[in-house]
Amino acid sequence: MKIIHTSDWHIGKIVNGFSMLEDQKHALEQLVSILEEERPHALVIAGDIYDRSIPPVEAVELLDCVLSKILLELEIPVLVIAGNHDSPERLSFGSRLLSKKGLHIAGVLGSEIKKVQLNDEFGPVDFYLIPYSDPREARHILADEDISTHDDAMRKITDRIKEENGDANRSVAVAHGYVAYSKKSCNGDLCEIEEPIRCESERPLSVGGSEIIEADCFESFCYAALGHLHGPQRVGSEKARYSGSLLKYSFSEASHKKGVIAVDIDEAGNVETRHLPLEPLRDMRVIKGPLKELINPNIYSCGDTSDYVFAILADEGELFDPISKLRAVYPNIMGLERSQAMESAASRTAAGKGHREKSKLELFEEFYVSICGRNISEEGKSIVKEAIDSAEKGTD
Repeated sequence: MKIIHTSDWHIGKIVNGFSMLEDQKHALEQLVSILEEERPHALVIAGDIYDRSIPPVEAVELLDCVLSKILLELEIPVLVIAGNHDSPERLSFGSRLLSKKGLHIAGVLGSEIKKVQLNDEFGPVDFYLIPYSDPREARHILADEDISTHDDAMRKITDRIKEENGDANRSVAVAHGYVAYSKKSCNGDLCEIEEPIRCESERPLSVGGSEIIEADCFESFCYAALGHLHGPQRVGSEKARYSGSLLKYSFSEASHKKGVIAVDIDEAGNVETRHLPLEPLRDMRVIKGPLKELINPNIYSCGDTSDYVFAILADEGELFDPISKLRAVYPNIMGLERSQAMESAASRTAAGKGHREKSKLELFEEFYVSICGRNISEEGKSIVKEAIDSAEKGTD
């Protein structure tokens, strides 16, 4: 059986004041082309269809257009779960009616996990749709007071699935959360936790480590189609993977190769995966250098100036309105900073330990280092000393 695994579309997302709808439409059109070429048995979307619980009208219209093409024109079933950004109730609306057209949605976690069975030439494959749920909600829904973490909830769910269905058929879990792989020694002791890569655009699910789900929850499944983390990556093995987000949604993802995962499951339940890239309408990248170089035609002509850009300026001294100069070349610039990163206000103003005993010149030297990242020159020190002496004498 072949499936296409994707997640974290975040339709309607706004990044640094820029709407990503046009970019999302471009990427989803490529996804439809991939489906037309690959002809999978199903498209699996592992949560975060929308970026917020009440999406804008344009986002709903885009999703309706894409799903209509996939379901009605290509006649490919679509399996969807709610992520932590989605509204479970809104996403679930009409799900029973829509399932007759091949759209299977699990928005709200229930005491019974939604199972969708599809068939290939080797027989049935069971898909278990596990929507995102807070541990407090899961504790109530699953009637288990011992649930206090995301791992507790997922372990309870997957154990129930295994008890009820055993190994009768090949099976796939579709889940949304933060899954980490634990390496263990031959005697079963924990050696090391291999945590997946996070991005700045991901919303934390909890604090204090209670969001971590151990990958061994999914050992009984042929494949775990995961959502939430925006970097495409495997968790321990090819049996559990994050497809990553549809697009780059932060500059921490600048090096990512976004796409979808083609998953092939053979008769015995063995899995092979392929990463199918999606080309963005506008890339997201970081540029670095002196301002004059960044706006030099010989430099910027080497890249696409319509990309979403974050500039790190390597200039020393004051700059007059650098954002306007950069925007004249890079119309979609999202931000800038100086290469000498500013330290916290506390570290800048405290001027180190013993500041009460230091001279004004020593305090200024420390301030200069904290701002410029280097020591002041002897010439500069002489000018500052003269200014301090003049100020103390009350002269011009």
